[in-house]
Amino acid sequence: MASRGTVKASGNFNANEDAETLYKAMKGLGTDEDAILQLLTSRSNTQRQQIKAAYKTLHGKDLVSDLKGELGGKFETLIVGLMTAPLAYDVTSLRNAIKGAGTDEKVLVEILASRTAQQVKDIVAAYREEYDDSLEEDIAGDTSGHFKRLLVILLQASRQQGVQQGNIESDAQALFKAGEQKFGTDEQQFITILGNRSAEHLRKVFDAYMKLSGYEIEESIQRETSGSLRDLLLAVGTKHKTHTRIGAGTDDQTLIRVMVTRSEVDMLDIRSEFRKISPKSLHAMIMGDTGGDYRKALLLLCGGDDA
Repeated sequence: MASRGTVKASGNFNANEDAETLYKAMKGLGTDEDAILQLLTSRSNTQRQQIKAAYKTLHGKDLVSDLKGELGGKFETLIVGLMTAPLAYDVTSLRNAIKGAGTDEKVLVEILASRTAQQVKDIVAAYREEYDDSLEEDIAGDTSGHFKRLLVILLQASRQQGVQQGNIESDAQALFKAGEQKFGTDEQQFITILGNRSAEHLRKVFDAYMKLSGYEIEESIQRETSGSLRDLLLAVGTKHKTHTRIGAGTDDQTLIRVMVTRSEVDMLDIRSEFRKISPKSLHAMIMGDTGGDYRKALLLLCGGDDA
């Protein structure tokens, strides 16, 4: 699958040269933030890890510690995020979401609904390795009801692969009976089907559902469910919708997390989805709601405007 990201690996990459550029940008009086952000937003995460290693070899210092010492605020959070390997970033984000004051359900939804089965398996293993805790137990202890059940299903990372041609019609029928055709909603049926089928299969099921019911699946989920369960069903059922809720009143934590984790994956799709549901483009929203080096770096990760 061709990458739908805005950040690509740099063609003529030299980790030592990049490490030197960063060292010079932080050496002496004042910091050249522009040099730092231009360089790091134009390298892939894999390349950033190589720069980190080269920096330590050349200077005997930790690059991330040096960056933290020189930068501040949201710009620092963004740059440190870019310097973190994706798996470690997801694991830390989930831990903070569970262990912070009150559970940040938005983070659980965003990460667990958009990662592949293999990525979820890796997250579960790395979480245990890092914290000696079970991610499933931690999440189950902090959530409840159908929302908890669907998260637990997603944590099993055993979604079917590909399209089960024979089940498309019956899945669509089951969803219709569980929702629009019924007084009250059979959430369990929604959870089982959306939690266990592949994205490709679900796309076909939703087309069949539309023919059958006359409704888009999003409309039915919006009507039939509420709260965190609704957010999670929407995110699982419609892969990119979750990331596009970065709109009203900038929630910088979400904005940073989405820009860091999706810039190499599907930022182009996120931008076009955002444009459909928002009166202005993601680029324009960043321009209007952020400032300084933080804004410059976000715009580079956004990669263009969809006026």
